[in-house]
Amino acid sequence: MLRSKPSAQPSTPSHGEGQHAAAQRPIRNYPPQRSPLPSRIQPTRPVVVPTSSLADNSASAIQTPKLKPVATTSQFTSSRVNLRVIPMGGVEEIGENMTVFEYGDDLIIIDMGLAFPDETMPGIDYIIPDTQWLEQNKKRIRGVIVTHGHLDHIGAIPYILPKLGDPPIYTMPLTAGLIKKRLEEFNLLGRSKINTFQKDDVLKLGNFTIRFFRINHNIPDGVGIAISTPVGLVIYATDWKFDHTPVDDRPTEFDKLALYGSEGVLMLMSDSTNATKPGYSTSERELSETIDRIFAEAQGRIIFATFSTLISRVQQVFNSAMKYNRKVIVTGRSMINNIEIALSLGYLKMDPKLIIKTEMAKKYPEKGIVVLTTGSQGEESAALSRIARGEHKTIKIKKGDTVVVSSSPIPGNERAISSVLSNLTREGAKVLYYQNLDIHTSGHAKQEDLKLMIALTKPKYFMPIHGEHHMLVAHAELAKMLKIPDENIFILDNGQAVEFNSAQIGKLVDPHIQTGYLFIDGLGVGDVGEVVIKDRQVMAEDGMFVIIVTVDRKTGKLLSQPEIISRGFIYMKGSDDLIREVKHEVRKLFESKSKSEANYTLIRQTVRDQVGDYLYQKTERKPMILPVVIEV
Repeated sequence: MLRSKPSAQPSTPSHGEGQHAAAQRPIRNYPPQRSPLPSRIQPTRPVVVPTSSLADNSASAIQTPKLKPVATTSQFTSSRVNLRVIPMGGVEEIGENMTVFEYGDDLIIIDMGLAFPDETMPGIDYIIPDTQWLEQNKKRIRGVIVTHGHLDHIGAIPYILPKLGDPPIYTMPLTAGLIKKRLEEFNLLGRSKINTFQKDDVLKLGNFTIRFFRINHNIPDGVGIAISTPVGLVIYATDWKFDHTPVDDRPTEFDKLALYGSEGVLMLMSDSTNATKPGYSTSERELSETIDRIFAEAQGRIIFATFSTLISRVQQVFNSAMKYNRKVIVTGRSMINNIEIALSLGYLKMDPKLIIKTEMAKKYPEKGIVVLTTGSQGEESAALSRIARGEHKTIKIKKGDTVVVSSSPIPGNERAISSVLSNLTREGAKVLYYQNLDIHTSGHAKQEDLKLMIALTKPKYFMPIHGEHHMLVAHAELAKMLKIPDENIFILDNGQAVEFNSAQIGKLVDPHIQTGYLFIDGLGVGDVGEVVIKDRQVMAEDGMFVIIVTVDRKTGKLLSQPEIISRGFIYMKGSDDLIREVKHEVRKLFESKSKSEANYTLIRQTVRDQVGDYLYQKTERKPMILPVVIEV
């Protein structure tokens, strides 16, 4: 098995807070723009987007020409007649899914996702891939293909797309609607042309001919991608499972997967999220029976929390509500937006009278109400968290309520979810979640389905994607069971490339492309780096200790007693002896220095070191020490 070398590190302070940060100013500064409805690519007809037409993002429905190699030199490879596949994110973590394919002068991008921060990143809202290399090569980008509408695949689009020159986007109709709404929130709608295709369309972008196959996930319109290149056929399958009885009655297109296998697949890239879990994936249809049972047995209101993009789950809630004569109240901005989009495009089916406003709930018995909300991951500002804290404007928990949390925790969110569940039970609610009821089914394939995908496509090479490193390794072990040679399996880090030549020989290549994490904090994009995160960690763990001294500019002597401010370290009123000793140590330090020795930069460092050592001796804690010297 070919393993990658350590990847480039996340942004350094000079990168995150210096010159490059200025180029990554908050994108909300762009003026509002509006676009017409996205152009529709006619189904079942090959579509060619010539390189020359990309300036105006036009598309022509003409026959696909035979591909020819482009013999030019490349900065990173010996020849651009080789195919390179470069994951920019998604192979070292859950989320940040973004992959680049390069051949000749052409680049295509698959997905632009974000990731959620963990407990080691205080104050961070989201994480997106670092795209410096793509920005340097943005004139070569022929398009962005988006596989489905979850945030780990579309969430970074508003942050990244403007920096890449707003290349055209190609995706299915529901995903296009979700992307348009997200761009509208950032005042970016209309900058990039959003083209919709159907699953049987053929798309031509430069040297790449792209076909699609329907896959099952827990959101409609998910597709896998078959990318034909002058070197060979690559299958890209991320966020999928085999579901023979999906909610929308549209199962995976096994016939296409078998067809690709008969054509000869150079490399399969496949979802690794559940590679450690044995067995087969559970059908969404089985979950419908569990939801029905909850609706039948609940004697009071039902508050049902799930991801706003789990359109299949939302449909199941509507189905059960209609079956058991319950009205639905929808709360949470993203839930409302996504339901409106899915209804307008025909991906949700229900009687419009089923949904009522919150103030109308008094007209119905509590057994006739279900609240559909966001917040299944314990997000602080989400509707369910506000309901649990008693801070929601219109919805208060009552004894007899049944709260259903239909999701499994994203790693790092367990503590936040536990806190929400505890607050709900304190208010008298009955809480159902994944640990006490089978109320969630994953949208990702388990081991037997993963092996079936490999058996159907019969790839020469295999690259596990979409998961943390141990998940990729587990997926690689499954591939070896199906007789894929160890040397034909690539486990990459973000920014590393695998390259294939015309003889279909694949290898890892160096150097790594510049990549890493860009942190989103409020309106700031990339202006928070490792140093800031480290400072926040220190302050969160041990607090902050500020020492303010006022000195005579001429003599360098103290003019008054040092002033001490503590935040998150000690309670000032209860620590008089410690404060007095610290002031004494600081005063001795300044009195020992003459004016000629008054290098205040050095003095601040000395105060920081000596006071830090003293405080550790007394408390065995290491607060952030901030000496401030004021000259008067």
